[in-house]
Amino acid sequence: MTDHLPRAVSGGGLPRGTAGYAEAAEVLAVQYEEVTFEEVHRDVLPFVPAEPGRILEAGAGTGRDAAALAARGHSVVAVEPTTELREHARRLHADSDIAWVDDALPDLTLSRHPGEFDAIFATAVWMHLDPEERRRAMARIAGLLVPGGRFFVNLRHGPVPAGRHMFHVSAAETVELGRAHGLRRHHCHERLDLHGRDNVRWSCLVLQADGISDRAG
Repeated sequence: MTDHLPRAVSGGGLPRGTAGYAEAAEVLAVQYEEVTFEEVHRDVLPFVPAEPGRILEAGAGTGRDAAALAARGHSVVAVEPTTELREHARRLHADSDIAWVDDALPDLTLSRHPGEFDAIFATAVWMHLDPEERRRAMARIAGLLVPGGRFFVNLRHGPVPAGRHMFHVSAAETVELGRAHGLRRHHCHERLDLHGRDNVRWSCLVLQADGISDRAG
């Protein structure tokens, strides 16, 4: 069952960061699924909990990563505010044990899924939030992580596609914001776009709740 919960919205009734995604859902379903969880997160896989744990994915799209994490034995709560993408996800990964939630950053109500998480993923999501939303979102995420829990962030850099609600957000800003909320940099690296777009690159961050490590990848 999918939770339907209050979330930060624009005048149109949907989260502003979802602009353009419903209309492009068919195309995006193909694009998202043509690369694997292991390819997207290759350099941070050693930091994903090895033992079965509780994982939250904020902005789960078509469920590619949520399904891969569930297959590793984790209990996965997947948050996706775009109905069309959730429908694709439930079809494409019908055999995966995933709890789907209709909600969005920055507030993440999660009333039916209370408690803390061993890891939280936000892949190609963070740059959809404006500065105030990012502050609220980081505070919320910090409060949802267990001690030692890790926040995995993939940041997109490049031209903003037409019709999208997106901001230019640096890895350094994200690390500093995390630090202000008790999350320390555990890993940081950049990679090229897996879809071959020359003008797009990505920052891949892991922020850790206990602040023990501060090393670059």
